[in-house]
Amino acid sequence: MTSVAVIAFDGISPFHLSVPSLVFGRSGIDGLSPYDVRVCAEEPGTLATTAGFDITVQHGLDTVSTADLVVFPGWLRGRGISPALNEAVHIAHANGARLVGLCLGSWAIAATGLADGREVTTHWADADALAMAYPAIQVRADTLWSDLGDVITSAGVAAALDCCLHIVRTDHGARAATELARSLVTAPHRHGSQAQFIPVAVPDDDTDDPIERAMAWARARLDTAIDLDNWSREALMSRRTFTRRFRERTGTSAQQWLLQQRIDHARLLLESTDDTVDRVARDTGFGSTVSLRHHFHRMLGTSPAAHRAQFRGAAR
Repeated sequence: MTSVAVIAFDGISPFHLSVPSLVFGRSGIDGLSPYDVRVCAEEPGTLATTAGFDITVQHGLDTVSTADLVVFPGWLRGRGISPALNEAVHIAHANGARLVGLCLGSWAIAATGLADGREVTTHWADADALAMAYPAIQVRADTLWSDLGDVITSAGVAAALDCCLHIVRTDHGARAATELARSLVTAPHRHGSQAQFIPVAVPDDDTDDPIERAMAWARARLDTAIDLDNWSREALMSRRTFTRRFRERTGTSAQQWLLQQRIDHARLLLESTDDTVDRVARDTGFGSTVSLRHHFHRMLGTSPAAHRAQFRGAAR
């Protein structure tokens, strides 16, 4: 079981605090969570929140230093971390723990110095201030979340959900993450490279959105070759207009979006069926095992066979 220490502090937003507690506490197949979630504070006891009520925290820094996953679900802009908390986080990290900064939690991650020379993601509205305060790190405001392996950071509230679901998906497979997302009534997967802020309004009625219709059309045909010309005609647009509108609508290119859909579907088939890798490659539109292996390794750093072996238990 993975031990999770969620850091609370005086003046925390209970909504932000609830995100990792909810996701990790409810994850797993058949209601059995593989995470042991504990809310911690530097000084356990009663803490005020921004919602007008108090919370009681029972666990202290000793829980942080022994955790497998240390989560900062928020922080105060411009605030560093105390020497005691910094030491506990460094001990946990040295022992192999992953550090997670959700939204302004990236300020706490930056304050530890463990992200120096690397990049972190934060809410777009705070990116400039964070970069000025910690010039040793590269701040991303154009992604939903980023995963460096030992340091994982995300943008704001909805992106924090995406980030935590990504961790569940990484640890326990697509089926576990998809079932959890369904129970939370949220999107099962938004890739970290997706833009935080799309400056184009999404129509209230999906039938009025040709890009949304084109995306649904493509998802229903992942087992076939989808060329950009036919895809753009489905949206009743020229190829050039479709390409531009797709990026405006999603924050990524049509080709990259389609590749991510194929990879996600392949992951689910590998985890939940006994189909051969060759069959999975055909059913997800890669055409050949060689092509599937190439893209799978490039995007996930592993092979389809290794992924299936890793998550075979979660797929049963």
